[in-house]
Amino acid sequence: MRIAGIIPARYASTRFLGKPLALIAGKPLIQHVVERCHEAKSLSRVIVATDDTRIFEAAEKFCDVQMTSPDHPSGSDRIAEVAADHLEFDGVVNIQGDEPLIDPLVIDKVAVALEREEMSTAAARINRAEEYDNPNVVKVVVNSAGKALYFSRRTIPYLRDAASRSVTEQLAAFAFLKHLGIYGYRRETLLRLVQFPVSPLERAEKLEQLRALENGISIAVVEVDYDSIGVDAPEDVGVIEERLKQLGR
Repeated sequence: MRIAGIIPARYASTRFLGKPLALIAGKPLIQHVVERCHEAKSLSRVIVATDDTRIFEAAEKFCDVQMTSPDHPSGSDRIAEVAADHLEFDGVVNIQGDEPLIDPLVIDKVAVALEREEMSTAAARINRAEEYDNPNVVKVVVNSAGKALYFSRRTIPYLRDAASRSVTEQLAAFAFLKHLGIYGYRRETLLRLVQFPVSPLERAEKLEQLRALENGISIAVVEVDYDSIGVDAPEDVGVIEERLKQLGR
């Protein structure tokens, strides 16, 4: 399969204005993400999708970049505009533009899953107590075939027989999974998905992947040993720079 890695990048972040252009170890954040994508073996091409000329002008120095409409309600809608213009691709991987340490192996696993599935994503086991009841850490439960049953900001499943135990004991009793914000789509699946209106569960949880489940699109979940570190606010820059030093980058 020919698969494109597409990175949606917006300038108008409410918590960190101009985040994709924030300098981290002397490079824009978006460049770090692009470099990790270029290390993935599964991607035929990497494209930044943006609605801002400042990001466009910065990204075109190190990557393919495409201007998109400023009116897209989600990252999936933004990458769908790009995918619609590229008939040569069989699938696309939507890579978050605020994860400069994204593991290329995670990208590859999500991409490879598209050889047999119409949509894919990744998850990692929750090991830290502070993530257990954090609504910003999205949980996913899967069936025996590795397909997503549901995603929620609530902690799922509810351990009825262990509910009175400590969080640490509950994490030891069940393999709770944290959803990672990376998605793979067959091209035709993505173009079909964005035609559906915002679904009731998507509106309730503010999770766009629920639109796929509500409309009968199955999502394969690949489990990975990876803990994502994103840039949500300016104070996260120092954390990433320290981690880059540890990795020798």
